[in-house]
Amino acid sequence: MEFIDYYKILEIPKTADDGMIKKAYRKLARKYHPDLNPNDKEAEKKFKQLNEANEVLGNPENRKKYDQYGKDWKHAEEFEKSGYQPNQSQSSGRQQSSSGFSGDFSDFFQSMYGGQSSGRQQSRFRGQDLNAELHLGLADVLTSKKQTLTVNGKNIRITIPAGVENGQIIKIHGHGTPGSTGGPNGDLYITFLIADDPVFKRDGSNIYINVTIDLYTAMLGGEAVINTLDGKVKMKVAPETQPGTKVKLKGKGMPVYKKEGEFGDLYVTYAIQLPSKLSEEEKKLFTELSNIRSHEN
Repeated sequence: MEFIDYYKILEIPKTADDGMIKKAYRKLARKYHPDLNPNDKEAEKKFKQLNEANEVLGNPENRKKYDQYGKDWKHAEEFEKSGYQPNQSQSSGRQQSSSGFSGDFSDFFQSMYGGQSSGRQQSRFRGQDLNAELHLGLADVLTSKKQTLTVNGKNIRITIPAGVENGQIIKIHGHGTPGSTGGPNGDLYITFLIADDPVFKRDGSNIYINVTIDLYTAMLGGEAVINTLDGKVKMKVAPETQPGTKVKLKGKGMPVYKKEGEFGDLYVTYAIQLPSKLSEEEKKLFTELSNIRSHEN
């Protein structure tokens, strides 16, 4: 029998830490999962190899033995005599994977960790994860609400949290496809897609809006009616307000995700509309104003 390079199977270096091993296994196991590759014998073979590699490298004791004696597997008994005790029962000849899968392992694995295959064993496979998109408007995420989704022919009632953001993904445990031969169900991943709003621009929990005021209000001061997420409010406009002036309305932004009672802010940026189609009298007054300003300067 040939030596099996489990590091090569998981596409990781020998210096990989536990986190890197786990990440590599999950990525490749999802790629070659039987549910995603039906009737693909090569993918099934690769999937079993990945489980075996993870069983060895994902277990500190198994990895220690493999790193020390892997290529000299025929002499691995020396390691056993030094006090190594395998974690899995070896009386049945069927290995139970720490990753949640069970089934056949290679002769190389059996030679390293004991047990003999007693015929083809049925593997337990986790169900496939599902992905769904939920399209919403800004007004839909101002408060938490219940909504029923139909995914893979099943109705699933979820809570849409207030303040959820565009592109945010939440996981609904166990609502993927059913596992096979006793394996666990997959999970459901929901991506929230929130359409741009014609009035408000969102950045996290803060909201931005442009408001146009006339020249006279800008110069002399006055009031402006501002749209907010929960209705219109009147704001005082300071005299001599310049174009691009930004004013903050505290607590008038979006609800903060999963922090009940907390809100972002609303930022108002003023644009100034200049008068057009001036009458002769208006032109005369603007001329007088211009002359006054010229003399002052």
